[in-house]
Amino acid sequence: MVRRRFGEAALALAGAVLVFGLAACTAQPPVATTPPPSPGARPTPTAAPPPTLAPNLSATENLAFFDHVNQGVIAADANAGGRAFIDALVVAGFDKAAMQVSRDETTIGEPADSVQFAVAFQGECLVGQYGPKSGGYHGAVRPALGTGGCLIGQTRPIDW
Repeated sequence: MVRRRFGEAALALAGAVLVFGLAACTAQPPVATTPPPSPGARPTPTAAPPPTLAPNLSATENLAFFDHVNQGVIAADANAGGRAFIDALVVAGFDKAAMQVSRDETTIGEPADSVQFAVAFQGECLVGQYGPKSGGYHGAVRPALGTGGCLIGQTRPIDW
C-alpha cells in the first residue's frame, strides 16, 4: 500500500511539473515599452520641399528641378507635346532663348516616338525626353555641342 501511494504521489508530482512547465511555455502578451500616442498627438509626415531653380549652380545641381518641372507637365497631361514642356520650363524660370525642342510629328505627319527638349545652362545642357517609345520620361545633363546647342538635327522653332 505504501508503494502504491508512493507511485501515486510520484505520478501526481510529475503531472504537476508537466502542467507548470507547459504553462511557462505559452506565449505571453508583449510588454509595452512606450505608451501609445494620444489620439490628438498624431505625428505628421513631413514631405521634402520641392526643388527650386538655382541659376548660379551647375546644370547637374539643377537637374532635380528640371525633372520636377517636366514630371509636373506629364502629370497634368500624359500626352504632352514639346510646347507644353517649353512653356512649363519658361514659367519655372529657365531662359526660353536657351531652349531647343524637337518636333511632335515626323516629316510624314505621324506622331513622333518621343519629343526631346533641352536648355543650355551654365555651359552644359539639361536634356529631357518623353514619349511612348522612350519608356516614359528621362532627364540628363549632357555636354553642349560645338554649335552651342544641345540637340542634334533639325529642331522646331520656339516662336511663340
